[in-house]
Amino acid sequence: MTRLLSQSDVAEVLNMRDTIDILESAFSDLSMGKVDMPQRTPIATPNYNGLALFMPAYLKGMGSLGTKTVTVYKDNPSKYELPNVMGTILLLNQKTGAPLAMMDGGFITAMRTGAVSGLATRYLARPDSHVHSLIGTGGMARAQAWAIDCAREISKLVLYSSDPQDKREEFAESLRDIIGCEIVQADSCQEAVEAADIVTLITSAKDPVIKGEWLKPGTHINGAGSHAPTMREIDPESLNRSKVVCDLLEACTAEAGDFIIPVKDGAYSFDKLHGSLGDVITEKISGRENDKEITIFKSVGLAIQDISTANLVYQKACERDVGSEFDFTV
Repeated sequence: MTRLLSQSDVAEVLNMRDTIDILESAFSDLSMGKVDMPQRTPIATPNYNGLALFMPAYLKGMGSLGTKTVTVYKDNPSKYELPNVMGTILLLNQKTGAPLAMMDGGFITAMRTGAVSGLATRYLARPDSHVHSLIGTGGMARAQAWAIDCAREISKLVLYSSDPQDKREEFAESLRDIIGCEIVQADSCQEAVEAADIVTLITSAKDPVIKGEWLKPGTHINGAGSHAPTMREIDPESLNRSKVVCDLLEACTAEAGDFIIPVKDGAYSFDKLHGSLGDVITEKISGRENDKEITIFKSVGLAIQDISTANLVYQKACERDVGSEFDFTV
């Protein structure tokens, strides 16, 4: 039997702290060579302003095998009243290949995208970081605020985005059930960045939204929004001032416009990238080395995040008898 899990089913069993912890195990396994993860395959649908991404992975240590299909259709909210990002995850039995579960991947995508920023913050931000500035208040931003709040004792969250003021206020109000810190609105991106110990970028920008001159010593930055060679949020000066850690070095050099564009322009070099997050976790490479260091974590999203989280959801759903069962063989 295959367990079918809706978005509300997934949300019922999945919380942020557990997601951060399962990703810590997944990235450790990746560093230790216990993962098979082909490069994700993108297929564009330009007539509909869309992109489909196919993301398989096998985490041998966890016994987690599956694939996620995620779509990014920017016109969905305005034209069809649908989310711009949607996903479906198929989890398989590693012994037989039979489908264990099919579940909504939209909530998992948001949670794991936030959780990896939280995980990076756990390893790279100063322990005494208390002010988090979140740049971007769209559909993926809520999980980012939640994750950083779990990773550090945040006393103030500073918000800035290009959204109208009423939408920014509505977003701030939506956070009240998951974080308890003070929430304020900044009048400019510069104001938000200069106030921060931790900066998280979760925008769809094609040009940098922060400048390196705004960063004070000891700041940690999570670059979580841009996920394609034509997108970027971080300027070259920020990169050149920082120790830069990727979710996976090979994925970022292939997909992250934050690096690809300045390398092409001669303003940065791939050789300056410090390495991958899993290698920081397993202590193959250093993380933060002092309180003055500026650190950047760049994420483009990896299938191991989805499949490890989906396996956790499946286990919890079985324990609590959440969802429904379906037999594909009849």
